[in-house]
Amino acid sequence: MGMGTEPLTRGHMQGFAGLAGHLADSIGSIVLGKPAVVRLALTALFAQGHVLLEDVPGVGKTTLARAMAASVRGQWRRIQFTPDLLPADVTGVTIFNQANRGFEFHPGPVFANIVIADEINRASPKTQSALLEVMEERFVTVDGVRHAVPRPFLVVATQNPVEMDGTYRLPEAQLDRFLMKLSVGYPDEAVEVEVLRGAAVRSPDQLEPVTDTATVGEAIRLVQRVHIADPLYAYAVRLATSTREHPQVRIGVSPRGVIALTRAAQAYALIDGRAFVLPEDFKALLEPVFAHRILLSPDAQLRGLAAADVLREAVESVPVPLPPGQHGQGAGGAVTPPTAGSHGSRPTRGATPGGAPPAPPAQASGQANTAGRASAPVYQSGGGYGAAGPGHANGTAHAHGG
Repeated sequence: MGMGTEPLTRGHMQGFAGLAGHLADSIGSIVLGKPAVVRLALTALFAQGHVLLEDVPGVGKTTLARAMAASVRGQWRRIQFTPDLLPADVTGVTIFNQANRGFEFHPGPVFANIVIADEINRASPKTQSALLEVMEERFVTVDGVRHAVPRPFLVVATQNPVEMDGTYRLPEAQLDRFLMKLSVGYPDEAVEVEVLRGAAVRSPDQLEPVTDTATVGEAIRLVQRVHIADPLYAYAVRLATSTREHPQVRIGVSPRGVIALTRAAQAYALIDGRAFVLPEDFKALLEPVFAHRILLSPDAQLRGLAAADVLREAVESVPVPLPPGQHGQGAGGAVTPPTAGSHGSRPTRGATPGGAPPAPPAQASGQANTAGRASAPVYQSGGGYGAAGPGHANGTAHAHGG
């Protein structure tokens, strides 16, 4: 299990699914046709991780960040990064108050629950580094005094591709502090036509908050209680080790990256209605969590090799640890379940994390994790990855049908 000691109940999972579903619907009403990106962004929110959105201008990076902030009732600030922005403009400054003849700290815009760092790579490296401490430790040190930022704390940064004019490449130390790096991408034709039809009426400013920071904080604590079996911890480490030992990689995934993968997998699984993590969760999250942490060798860059290629090789070369009683393995390392059992009851929308009466099933994220559901009967059994014993919530909340 995660950090908590109490197993998750059906009410917990129904409440979480309701919260995730309402947030996904709210953000998806503004960011059209991108349910997978929205789900990953919510995964980062519930995993207490920061998100870096990199793409060409005009595809909705800032709109996604603003929609996330507007959907949560709490403090949020937007910082427009420019070449002349100073670190004190981000963190705050200590000034002398002549009235009481003492120094006072005036907090900067980073003191908020959700901070939108727009076009972060247009600021100088000196200003970019102002976020290093607060992104990792949730504290800001000014003139030798540490100041805590509000919790939960999330940085959603946008940046243009590094080859564009007027940009400064983010250093590896800062990239490593982002849980995920996502690309919004161009919409398909039908979605783009829909965007044009409603371009004048769809704005994050019109969104009403669907939850508050206290509820998000409670959901984060539920995520920390999602069960990860010991063999899957080892699987995550082996995936990272594969990147470090790759001949075309200069710097592989750090231990911080492995921690990020496991935290994200817990949130990803709970959004999918499971109180336990499957290998498929790691595979789905591998590129958004690991790719920006890999530094390729100059030779690999000349050959046109990408970090995604390295991760694809890692998935193919690292065997998936099989739960007891499982003897087969499908293509690409996927576990082949012995029978096609029912996934059981799924959490529903319309509840709070504390629990509520069941409602008709709904997909919280808009995108099903079909591979995870196919393997669930294996992993939730008493001897598999889903449960530590007969009394564990992972084995009771997803009872086999028929």
